[in-house]
Amino acid sequence: MSQVIGRTAALVAQSVRTNMRQYGMLIALVALLVAFQVWTGGDVLLPRNVSNIINQNGYILILAIGMMIVIINGHIDLSVGSIAGFAGAAAAVMMIEHDLPWQLALTFALLIGAAIGAWQGFWIAYVGLPSFIVTLAGMLLFRGATRILLEGRTWSGLPQGFQDINQGFLPEVGPESNYHNLTLLLGLAVCAAVLVQEWRRRAQQREYELEVLPTNLFLLKCAAIVAAVMAFTLTLASYRGAPVVLLILGGLLVLLGFVMRNSVIGRHVYALGGNRAAAQLSGVKDRRVTMAVFINMGVLSALAGCVFTARTGTATTGAGNLFELEAIAAAFIGGASMSGGVGTVLGAVIGGLVLGVLDNGMQLLKIGEDWQQVIKGLVLLVAVAFDVWNKRRGLTSRT
Repeated sequence: MSQVIGRTAALVAQSVRTNMRQYGMLIALVALLVAFQVWTGGDVLLPRNVSNIINQNGYILILAIGMMIVIINGHIDLSVGSIAGFAGAAAAVMMIEHDLPWQLALTFALLIGAAIGAWQGFWIAYVGLPSFIVTLAGMLLFRGATRILLEGRTWSGLPQGFQDINQGFLPEVGPESNYHNLTLLLGLAVCAAVLVQEWRRRAQQREYELEVLPTNLFLLKCAAIVAAVMAFTLTLASYRGAPVVLLILGGLLVLLGFVMRNSVIGRHVYALGGNRAAAQLSGVKDRRVTMAVFINMGVLSALAGCVFTARTGTATTGAGNLFELEAIAAAFIGGASMSGGVGTVLGAVIGGLVLGVLDNGMQLLKIGEDWQQVIKGLVLLVAVAFDVWNKRRGLTSRT
């Protein structure tokens, strides 16, 4: 019996060590929610406020996902905010000035983002310029281009369909009830998908004769996941349902999470960030991978810009200002490593939510914007310091 308990404890400890950053930030997110729930008298977890947190931070979470992949690859992108502002402005001009349908304008905006990403990726991957310099130049270039495109003024009058990208919710279907039916069905579908994935992962580990959690602990883990998903689902369903931007984020999380975990190019991204020279010697096409990473970042920047423009209902010359810093902070808080090769797409979302909950909670407490910046800066500093400490501890344990 004691051997079984010791073995179980060892497995749990190993799992915690392997996912230290992600688990740590998840615990920090829960702690923040609990703390602000107490300090604000229960306002943070009100259904309407939870929807607001998602809608207010949707564009940052999209940027954080792309930035995480860039940092894993061993690079940085300072231009994402300017690209977001330029793409959102381009979409607005196409809809207002040229009467394009919003779906077509959105498609063209994403293609513009892809072209910009390819342009910057070319200078980085094929010419060999540092990503810091190339994207810094891009930040200045596209910030100025946005002002030229908008002629220095604010454009309004965007179609409602376009604004619903960030302001809209899933439609109501089925009989009347106290909850949003379609959101409940979506939550149940997510629970089923997660459980299937967990069972498949457990079966694969057994097939390869790897250690797995005991059945009781595994069932407890599954129950905790289902409880968390359903609590979130019921919270959204008791207001207006799932926001459209949440569906966009969910799609990106599933798609890019799968690519980074299971595809060849995802493994190559990690390999180049972990040890570029070794990856090149192993036959990894580093130029193509880097180009793909920056094209992806360009598309996500354009999507984030359109989401932000849809939220405000206007295109302004100041759109995208400091977005890059928020995205970088979210990536590092979510588990990215300064040296590259480490991080997950889910971690980027968790890091972005930590910042979003911090912003929302401090606004509800009416903390001044100056102190908000101080607190967010300290959180980023602690997150990076934790990464350095964790890495040094790992090196010490191996020696």
